[in-house]
Amino acid sequence: MSFAPVLDFLTDLQANNHRDWMEQNKARYQKAKQIFETQITAFIEAVAAFDEPVRMRELQAKNCTFRINRDIRFSKDKSPYKRNMGAFVSGYGKRSALAGYYLHIEPGGQSFVAGGVYMPPAPLLRVIREEIDYNLAEFEAILHEPMFAKYFSGLEGERLKTTPKGYEANNPAIEWLRMKSFLASYPLSDALLGSEQWLPAVADACKALAPLNRFINRAGEGLEHLQW
Repeated sequence: MSFAPVLDFLTDLQANNHRDWMEQNKARYQKAKQIFETQITAFIEAVAAFDEPVRMRELQAKNCTFRINRDIRFSKDKSPYKRNMGAFVSGYGKRSALAGYYLHIEPGGQSFVAGGVYMPPAPLLRVIREEIDYNLAEFEAILHEPMFAKYFSGLEGERLKTTPKGYEANNPAIEWLRMKSFLASYPLSDALLGSEQWLPAVADACKALAPLNRFINRAGEGLEHLQW
């Protein structure tokens, strides 16, 4: 099975993003959602093979996926539905601020799988910086690992223009210490997601992400309660 029916549904939803259309296509949405959750179940099983916290938590797809309804209270865009379906697989829960694996399905070549952390809360950001400062060689070895480099061009995210408090500008790790997010993402084509080859490809990318996630989550030990 593949994400092909999900991509087809989302393509039509993008062109008809209003409640009347969704109501008329409710059965089709439910079918797409069911297929998506079935695929996420397979994704969880693949990740659990190399990620112990995920394996120990025995996650279910329904606890990893996000609602398709948008929060439009503070948005100029009043479209009621997202243009994508997404799931976050983490041994610490869907809302965890710690690192995990995010799978984003959006037609038109906008799909991707990602890991690491986005704009972590201040306590987590502080300990990640400390972990990088104390273990720079280990951190850079993760990013230079051939398997990681096969899928990811490096880390993404905003950076401070100044030096973070408590560090000197000549610190060997300053390039990384200025980061406010520590993200790695790999684009996924519609053709791949529409084929049965999507799971081994995405699982391999996530396996390459696992050392980065472990490094971040080791730093965040004791902060498992932090959520978004």
